[in-house]
Amino acid sequence: MRGFRNIRARRVIASAVTVAAAFGLAACGTSGPSTTTSAKGLTMWALNDQTILKESVDAYNKDHPDEKITLQLYANDDYKQKLRVAFGANQAPDIFFSWGGGALDDYVKAGKVDALTAAQVKTDRFTPSVMQSATFGGKVYGVPANGLAPVVLYYNKKVLKSAGVEPPKTYDELMTAVGKLKGDGVIPLSLAANSKWPTLMYLEYLLDRTGGTQAFSKIASGDATAWTDPTVTKANQYLQDLAKAGAFGNNASSVNYDQGASTALLYTGKAGMEVMGTWEYANLVKAAPDFVKKDLGYVAFPALTGGAGNAKSIVGNPSNFLSLNASSGHKSAALTYLKDYVLDDSQVDAYLAAGSVPPVNGLESKLAATKSSDKAWLTFVYELVQNSPSFQLSWDQALPSDQADPLLTNVDKSFLRQIKPEQFGANMSKAGS
Repeated sequence: MRGFRNIRARRVIASAVTVAAAFGLAACGTSGPSTTTSAKGLTMWALNDQTILKESVDAYNKDHPDEKITLQLYANDDYKQKLRVAFGANQAPDIFFSWGGGALDDYVKAGKVDALTAAQVKTDRFTPSVMQSATFGGKVYGVPANGLAPVVLYYNKKVLKSAGVEPPKTYDELMTAVGKLKGDGVIPLSLAANSKWPTLMYLEYLLDRTGGTQAFSKIASGDATAWTDPTVTKANQYLQDLAKAGAFGNNASSVNYDQGASTALLYTGKAGMEVMGTWEYANLVKAAPDFVKKDLGYVAFPALTGGAGNAKSIVGNPSNFLSLNASSGHKSAALTYLKDYVLDDSQVDAYLAAGSVPPVNGLESKLAATKSSDKAWLTFVYELVQNSPSFQLSWDQALPSDQADPLLTNVDKSFLRQIKPEQFGANMSKAGS
């Protein structure tokens, strides 16, 4: 996401600040900044829901009392503006937090960020598909700082069994499941269409499954004409076919995610399935722990028979990142922090204990040894990401900020079938020109 328009931040507020911290999704605060101060040393800016990340700063400061990190934590909206102004005035912090993608690339293109090598920060310890969101021109410009958040398909085991439905592995099976669940009197797919971004998740996956990762990569590279590619039209057709089949019920446009309504439809048995990011797991644990233990299931988003995309590819939020200001006067200390304290063993353990999987390779033994009730979930997420050849950053983060509003508006129009499938691409091509 460019321009630090963090739409996804608002998604996590619905649960709790601690949930946002666990799953690495920046939630909007109500005030800020809050500060962990030091007499001298380097500065670092992040968001005020990053509690586990803050622990890494505390650990570094304990070991380096003569060159501590002064950490300032901001509310999301304050942070976006503050960082832009600071870079414009050459007063940005030594280390700064971002969402990767287009937002980070803007600063890279402006020469504001240092590239990071494997020798400097051990980048080879991180999941390769996650690193794509902080890699530009073959160079790495950020270190992952929190948990993975791919989008998956959740389902209510009891509801699916009642309707004689197996968890769908293909789009055709999904359409069949829609018919059976609808016939059984439940909403096939819970969708908070009023919030618009949950609908975007479907289009992201449908385009990836239809045209492969290269379809959106062309768009993200700045080629506005790529919106008119036939695969974009086809993906919109698949979305409209789902809506026309009654996949989302009759009132999806009145359902708002922040109020927890779409989550409740799943665990109360009024809906059979829901496509949502991994932060939804924590929401479900908090709202309906018995449901999670007995009736919650989850699988990867269905494959598309005949599509050019790899069925193992995923979309969502790979991670948030920490980057090094090219003008920093404390680069050696900053690199020490990024190399030895960000997602080290204690940080990895903290995220796993919170029900979140950090983007670090080689977690098999830790997952096998964990006695957490979330073991199956953690293993599922880890293997999903490890086996994925591509982890596509959500479009509303990957695209320039001036395209975010047109994107969500046109996704909603396509979902409501107010525009033809091909019109979506035509509209977005104009917005991106």
